[in-house]
Amino acid sequence: MQTLRSRRSLLARLVRYSWVGLLGMLLTACHTDMYNQAKLQTYEPSTFFADGRASRPVVAGAVVVGQDEVDTFLNTGKIDGELVDMMPFPVTADLLARGQQQYTIYCSVCHGVAGLGQSAVAERGAIVPANFHQQRLRDVPVSHFFDIITNGVYRGDPTKDGYQSMFSYASRVKVEDRWAIAAYIRALQLSQNATVDDVPLDMRDQLGQ
Repeated sequence: MQTLRSRRSLLARLVRYSWVGLLGMLLTACHTDMYNQAKLQTYEPSTFFADGRASRPVVAGAVVVGQDEVDTFLNTGKIDGELVDMMPFPVTADLLARGQQQYTIYCSVCHGVAGLGQSAVAERGAIVPANFHQQRLRDVPVSHFFDIITNGVYRGDPTKDGYQSMFSYASRVKVEDRWAIAAYIRALQLSQNATVDDVPLDMRDQLGQ
C-alpha cells in the first residue's frame, strides 16, 4: 500500500513539473525582442558610419586569438609601415599549391578561378570583384594582396552601382595561408600575362607543341 502511494506521489510531482517546464518554455518563446531587433547583415551599406560600411574593420593592433604577433612583416605585410614586393618565406611549389587550394575556397567565388573578376557573385551585381589582371593590380607589391585579405577593402559610394567592398578574412584564413594566396595571385597574373620573353630559352621550342 505504501509503495502504491509513493508511486502516485511521484507521478503527481512529474506531472506538475512538466506543466511548469512547458509554461516556462511558452513564456520564454514569447520574448524574441533581441532576436528580431533591427540589424544590418554582412556587406549591407550603412549611412551611420562615414565610410558607408555596416561591417566594421578590425581595431588597429588587434591580434587573432591564439596568435602571437612577433614577426611584424609576417603579420602585417609591411616594413617600416610600407607594403613591399617580397614574401616572408620562399615561394615553393608546395606553397603555390596551398595558395591555389585556399584561393579556390575563399576567393574564386567572387574573383573567379582565373582571377578575372568574373563569377556568379559578379553576375548578380552585389559587388564588383577586382580583376587581378588589370595593370593597376599587376603593378602593386605582392604584400598588397596579403594586406587586402587581412584588412578588407572599401571603395566607392555604397548607394550607387559599381562600388567595391571586401570583408576582412583574417578570422578565417591564417597568416601563412594569406601569404600563400598572395603568391598564387601573383602566379595567376604571370600565367595570364606572360610573353615569349618570360619563357626560358631552353623551353621555347616546346611552345608550338
